[in-house]
Amino acid sequence: MKSKGRKTIETIIGVFTGNLILAFAVAAFLVPHGIIMGGATGIGLTINHYIPAADLSLVVFVVNGALFLIGALVLGKKFVVTTIASTFLYPVCLSVMRAIPGITELTDNIMLAAVYGGAVLGIGIGFVIRVGASTGGTDILALVFNKWFHIPVAVLVYTADFIVLGNQALFSDTEQIMYGLLALVLETMLLNKVMLLGQSQIQLFIISDKYEDIRGKMLESLDVGVTMLYMETGFGKESQKGVLCVVPKRKLYAAKELVQTVDEKAFITITQINEVRGRGFSISRDC
Repeated sequence: MKSKGRKTIETIIGVFTGNLILAFAVAAFLVPHGIIMGGATGIGLTINHYIPAADLSLVVFVVNGALFLIGALVLGKKFVVTTIASTFLYPVCLSVMRAIPGITELTDNIMLAAVYGGAVLGIGIGFVIRVGASTGGTDILALVFNKWFHIPVAVLVYTADFIVLGNQALFSDTEQIMYGLLALVLETMLLNKVMLLGQSQIQLFIISDKYEDIRGKMLESLDVGVTMLYMETGFGKESQKGVLCVVPKRKLYAAKELVQTVDEKAFITITQINEVRGRGFSISRDC
């Protein structure tokens, strides 16, 4: 098991890296092209449009701070611990990124800006959420309303984002709006991908009358772990055992050949799984 100290270090690195990537996406791709976006940054962009003299980083800092205080009062200590870092770190990272010379000139193509901005945004948020932290912003409102009215958080998050996007649509042209929606879709896709990053493996589920032979071959010839599942056949209602095992991709062909050598009529399902943890994968088999 990971020590508490190591887990804390990984959380700090994840939050810092995620906010740095998040700030880069906003400063390099979204803001320079006026692409609309959700969250506290979207609120900041709306305020900045009507009050041009206001510094975007400072506005986002104030918005994040106000939302954080609301969350702290309603959601308690656990919320404070997991959210305080991103709430105040992101505006600082954004200010630093916007100060880098030439960062707004990486591309003059709004399509490329939307694609890269949305993708990088999703990666940054994914890093933060993956370590169990929160990016703060309008997510806080979603958590607060969830506690008060028990509406699903996902519904509230999307509602908040679309309200923020709608406010920006009032002063944005149609292309900026469409590219903003494209960036939001890409952000969601990459966020999910980052959340599921891990030691990708292949799972085999085998149903055969010769399950004992298959189990032995898997353990001895392929040196992979095996779990036996007790079940009943649907048609004959007979007791049966299934063989469940997780193998690296490089062993998939050998595993299929082994099973078919033992029983060419064996029923096999093959599934790619995104992350495997436990003995033999994230910890040693000898533990």
